[in-house]
Amino acid sequence: MNRSASSNRWLREHVSDAYVQRARAEGYRSRAAYKLMAIDDTDHLLRSGDVIVDLGASPGGWSQVAARRLQGGGRVIAVDLLEMEPLRDVTFLQGDFREPDVIGRLETILAGKKVGLVLSDMSPNISGIAVCDQARGMHLAELGLEFACKWLKPEGAFLVKVFQGHGFDDFLAAMRKAFKSVASRKPDASRDRSPEIYLLGKTLKT
Repeated sequence: MNRSASSNRWLREHVSDAYVQRARAEGYRSRAAYKLMAIDDTDHLLRSGDVIVDLGASPGGWSQVAARRLQGGGRVIAVDLLEMEPLRDVTFLQGDFREPDVIGRLETILAGKKVGLVLSDMSPNISGIAVCDQARGMHLAELGLEFACKWLKPEGAFLVKVFQGHGFDDFLAAMRKAFKSVASRKPDASRDRSPEIYLLGKTLKT
């Protein structure tokens, strides 16, 4: 099957991308690793001894960064619908986070242990229908927030990718209702033309 013109443009851009090349040279699984590194350098989210849950983890860039920065002084649990090659010091759960049984399996792994950081880089499979893709993406963000509110330590943090558009203001309001501090982050590794933005909530409201 012939690639579309837009697919060919994306492929050329991806291959020449500085962060893609850097990830290959430095042994990271994806350019997304540099997004988390930049945010952590500013906000110091990856703390020794914490349990970290990475939602939408495959191919493992964020989990890889988290495990390396914890240096064995904590636990990383990664969840994704897609397969993910094993990573040292990372427990992987394959399944659809929208399904209650997958959330139940994750809670079984946690065994009552509260979480220091929930990461959510989840994205829906893109259909090309903007209004549908936006709604599905916001639904995933809402599921991540619901999980974070239930499982975070009182002083824990939630970092979530969202796309600016319909539903964003309501989700931001929900974040502000749940956390004492909410900030936005747009790391350099996030392409300028992308509508993605990362919201960071710190310290649950009681």
